[in-house]
Amino acid sequence: MTVSVLLADDQATVRRGLRLVIGTQPDLRVVGEAADGREAVEAVRRLRPDVALLDISMPGMNGIAAARELLADPEPPRIVMLTTYDTDENLEGSLRAGVSGFLLKVSPPEQLFTVIRTAASGLAALDPAITARVMAGYVGAPAEQGDLTPREREVLTLIGRGLANAEIAAALHISLSTVATHINRLLAKLCLRDRAEAVRHAYEHGLVRPRDL
Repeated sequence: MTVSVLLADDQATVRRGLRLVIGTQPDLRVVGEAADGREAVEAVRRLRPDVALLDISMPGMNGIAAARELLADPEPPRIVMLTTYDTDENLEGSLRAGVSGFLLKVSPPEQLFTVIRTAASGLAALDPAITARVMAGYVGAPAEQGDLTPREREVLTLIGRGLANAEIAAALHISLSTVATHINRLLAKLCLRDRAEAVRHAYEHGLVRPRDL
């Protein structure tokens, strides 16, 4: 399956470089570009890409504002934020907006490809250079988990650790269909949209800590 990608950055040279690099991968295809947040919102709604790469520091409507608007749509794309600096403000703003990933512009091409593919699959996709920092900042005392059952809490914890459904099934000695049922129920109870939000929730509420990974 080919993953369609939209690029949004106010620098044409950056967009051109990303397009060339992404174009080397047979399963990734750039379908459009935008020079600011407003253009990105309009282009995403018109082109319906699987993943949108949004620069945080665009003029006018910045990347985080564009992400918030797009994620309010009924069927939003996966959004990965691009930035030159991994500041706390950028990290927090991006994660709270509900994006699927965060990538430094200085990351190697292989990491760019991995983040795009991971985000497209519905998982959280963080640049390894900042993963430990993000987890450390979002790990705190566990908060209320709605009315999750003990099993649903276990499943949520394993999602936070990055396990796929088959791995969760093997770890808990249950069927794949049972795993899917638990995931659907815990997402509904916690008002989460998808697996990526479940990963963030697990980090933010102390279900997963760096030593667990």
